[in-house]
Amino acid sequence: MRAFRRFMTRALLLGIAAFLIVPMVIPFDSSGTKTNIEAAGVNAEFALVNDINVHVDTEPYSGNRVDNVPLFILMHGFGASTFSWRYAMDSLSKQGEVLAYDRPGFGFTDRPTSWTGTNPYGFAGNFELLDGLISKFGSGQEIILVGHSAGGQLAAEYARLNPDKVQRLILVDPAVYSSGTSPSWLTTLKVIPQIDRLGPFLVREVASSGQDLLKRSYYDQAQLTEEVRAGYLAPLEIDGWERAFWEFSTAPRDNQLKENLDSITQPTLLITGKFDEVVAAADTERLATEIKNSKLVIVDKSAHLPQEEQPNVFNSEVTTWVKETAPKN
Repeated sequence: MRAFRRFMTRALLLGIAAFLIVPMVIPFDSSGTKTNIEAAGVNAEFALVNDINVHVDTEPYSGNRVDNVPLFILMHGFGASTFSWRYAMDSLSKQGEVLAYDRPGFGFTDRPTSWTGTNPYGFAGNFELLDGLISKFGSGQEIILVGHSAGGQLAAEYARLNPDKVQRLILVDPAVYSSGTSPSWLTTLKVIPQIDRLGPFLVREVASSGQDLLKRSYYDQAQLTEEVRAGYLAPLEIDGWERAFWEFSTAPRDNQLKENLDSITQPTLLITGKFDEVVAAADTERLATEIKNSKLVIVDKSAHLPQEEQPNVFNSEVTTWVKETAPKN
């Protein structure tokens, strides 16, 4: 019995030693090989905001108005980038100026692994970045915030907290009820250096699970071409994307949006794909009953990406609503 206890004690100590030491010495090599600038391509546009080099796509106003026009700010969803707005940019530019940007942790925006002050990957950091973008691109203009999926949750909460900065709101398949904070245990475990060291290994599966999510996002699988897949996967060519995604996964995203939807006062357009399985269409229908000044549009023959699968319908509905809700002079 004593020999067995000695054996178990030694095994336990060895196990503890392995846990404490091995993660700290295992080398990690990112699957990406490019800088974010290189991965974005030679024609990519960046804007320095709050010391973060933000990848942006912009379209100037192409309409006929001579007075001030609104600025549309487009916020993509989980695992996406400005690429998901490619069919909406030109149409929106006929109504106002357009700014799409990659949120920290996604696309080609800088992916810091250390910082002072606010965590750029959490809700507060995203809001500070949005403050900076509005100041840089839309000072004095009406702001129409457009958010898709997880970006819709961010857009709605920012609009709720900043009614003086956002005048109108468009939410596309917004992940309000089904997405948000990381599990508290994950954030807690991150403070353990060994777990933090293993984090980039743990999130590598996003490369494969992300493709499954993309497939589920399309109603018509024929539209999910190799070109589309390449557009969504391009940011995974960035060296160190795994570490940045781990930082995003463990960032604080606590919010009180679900409990305070009735305090959103801006005119709001809610759009959902009829066959959305990522964020159920029923969730967006429910939002329409909780956000007072809202209009609901259900787009047939589309799933989680109606702006891509049915761009003509999507753009027509947005254009009509923008004109209907335009401020009266």
